[in-house]
Amino acid sequence: MPIGDLTPEIAIIVAAVLALLFATFAPRRWQAGAALIALSGIAVAAVLLVNQIGTTRFTFSGTWALDGASIWARLMILIATAFCILLAPGWFRTDPRHGEYYTILLLSALGAMTMAGAGDLLELVIAVLLSSVTGYTLAAWHRDWALSVEAGMKYFLMGALANALLVTGVTLVLGLLGTSSYGDLSRLFAGGVDASPLLFAGFALILIGVTFKLGAVPVHAWLPDVAEGAPAPAAAFLTVVPKIGAAIAMARLVHLIPPEVLDLRPLIAVLAAATMTLGNLAALWQDDVRRLIGWSSVAQAGYLLMAITVLGVSPDALTALLTFGASYAIGNLAAFAVVTHLRGRTALADYAGMARRQPIAAAALVLAFLSLVGIPPTVGFLGKLMLFLTTIQGGYLWLAALAAANTAASLFYYAKVMGIMYFAAPPEEVQLLDRPSGVAVWIGMIAVIGGAIMAGTALDVFQLSTLLPL
Repeated sequence: MPIGDLTPEIAIIVAAVLALLFATFAPRRWQAGAALIALSGIAVAAVLLVNQIGTTRFTFSGTWALDGASIWARLMILIATAFCILLAPGWFRTDPRHGEYYTILLLSALGAMTMAGAGDLLELVIAVLLSSVTGYTLAAWHRDWALSVEAGMKYFLMGALANALLVTGVTLVLGLLGTSSYGDLSRLFAGGVDASPLLFAGFALILIGVTFKLGAVPVHAWLPDVAEGAPAPAAAFLTVVPKIGAAIAMARLVHLIPPEVLDLRPLIAVLAAATMTLGNLAALWQDDVRRLIGWSSVAQAGYLLMAITVLGVSPDALTALLTFGASYAIGNLAAFAVVTHLRGRTALADYAGMARRQPIAAAALVLAFLSLVGIPPTVGFLGKLMLFLTTIQGGYLWLAALAAANTAASLFYYAKVMGIMYFAAPPEEVQLLDRPSGVAVWIGMIAVIGGAIMAGTALDVFQLSTLLPL
């Protein structure tokens, strides 16, 4: 049990504790200093993670996976969390609990990192619970605002159901097979395990539990409410970071089970189809920009499930999953950076004529939306292209065709926002948040375009990634 294998996670825990101690004793005007502590912890963790690149093994008695998939996913989680921290100081400036926010944020990021690295079903349960409990707190942070409380409550109720299903599934698998370790399960499957309806039900319940953190059907309803009601920096975090960890956790589960023993891929394909279709159809009718982005995030979860569907069937499935996950994170965070910079404007009418008053913010939001659609020259184009090619290569042509139709449909609701920004009458005045949020807008805009330029290098790196158990 080499403690060095967990140093990135330990760095996050230490930073979370230091941020909490600082927030406890520092005067209110210094509370933003906790953000610097959190960013320092993330920087240390990122360096330690980079040092793990190239490692492929189970550690800590087989409960922790060090492989390309978990390392790159955990790096994405850290970078996304750092970006969300940049949005927070201006938003929470008058909040007396400002400093405590960063501790909760770091612990929630730790839950997502643990989902990505979990090598044991029981550890996966702990990771999901850690991510969930902290997520409820982040969603309902503005406890005096009805929408925020409603978002936190809906998130909590959906989580209670999904986590109960997850624990029930783990109990069934543990009772039937006698182990929760992925390494042991892999050896059992390789040696021959009699498939039974109860075993299929167990793994299906586990997958349904993980889809809660992914924001996919059938436990998706919390996502639009959280996108609308949570503090904008927290909404940016909750619509991106848990998805990254959950996507790798689900991919590891599917990769673990040979199709000849239990073929879960048709189930995941159905979930992917239902998720992307429902998300895009619901977004068409939204007149609230934050809620629209929330439903878009549901649809994006369906696209992520496409790569998981063909894992083990297409050799590029893991590459497509990592590539699309990174491109989605960039696009969605860039969109929320604009929303935050505009002080959380949420009604579609509030964006009328925005291009004349705030041309940079409007351009950044357009680029973010184009990236989420997958239109060149944005980073989202490569992610969608890899996803479609891999799905077709894996024999799911119908799913790729449905995804293409959904992508075309998504243009309508994104165009609705873009059109009103550029062609409607401008407002008298637009209040902005602060300079750091403006910097975040620029970073998001540069990442959307720069990510496309660096896409070839990222592809080469992701293609070398592995997913345990081998």
